[in-house]
Amino acid sequence: MLGPPIPDPSLDLVAHVIQVALTPIFLLSGIATLLNVFATRLARVADLVAQITKAMEQAELDQCEDLGRQLLRLRRRSIALDAAVVLGAIAAAATCTSVFTLFVGALRNATVASILFTAFGLAIVCTISAIAAFTAEMMMAGSGVRAEVARQQSPEQIRGS
Repeated sequence: MLGPPIPDPSLDLVAHVIQVALTPIFLLSGIATLLNVFATRLARVADLVAQITKAMEQAELDQCEDLGRQLLRLRRRSIALDAAVVLGAIAAAATCTSVFTLFVGALRNATVASILFTAFGLAIVCTISAIAAFTAEMMMAGSGVRAEVARQQSPEQIRGS
């Protein structure tokens, strides 16, 4: 009888490993996008620090105190962004490790499976932590903007609103 050709089991295994390995690659692409966002935000913080530092050179004493508070807020934001970048980079490395593990072990060995589980789990935990750090930085940025707007408004404008 002629029927559909029976696929070669080794070909099926290779195809399955490639399919499974592609899943972490999508995570890696998302992590790369997050790292790009983090880097852009960090560059913006650095630009603001440069502007404030330059303004402090020509400012009066009371203005220097206010500018110092702004620098402190920017420092906290940069720390949150640093944490997000480091966690994102660890997540990317763990994702790459899980892809490599898939190709090397093809999930046939319990040891390889546990390494894969650990690497992929680490990637997920670090990605979630990076997003949390980025969210904290965004909240600091938003509160800083609101504080700046409130400081710039005179009491008459606030009462008139």
